[in-house]
Amino acid sequence: MRPLTITARDAATGPVLEITGDLDHETAPELRQAVHKLTLTTGQLLVLDLAALEFCDSSGISALLTARNLANEHGAGIALASVPANTARILRIVGLDRVFTIHQDVLAATTHSSAAH
Repeated sequence: MRPLTITARDAATGPVLEITGDLDHETAPELRQAVHKLTLTTGQLLVLDLAALEFCDSSGISALLTARNLANEHGAGIALASVPANTARILRIVGLDRVFTIHQDVLAATTHSSAAH
């Protein structure tokens, strides 16, 4: 198991959370806490950068959905960037590739005018 590291930074569109390591039953609460600590406002876009995500189980998927719900509660959008192939496959299988906006990388997510939907 790889420890989870979440690094927050700001982009012109809103906060970006870089998620590194394993997002699983033990670490999913850390993502929920990180998102709860953010100050999201209407029209912003929360980008979850998954480039260094090594593993994601059902608890991790649930934490991603919680992040989406929190962003929506604040009138913000959410996008996933640099989704690893194994996680992208899971998202496709359960239909969440139609729920999340998914971008090739953070740059694409933060420069897309339609990303906030």
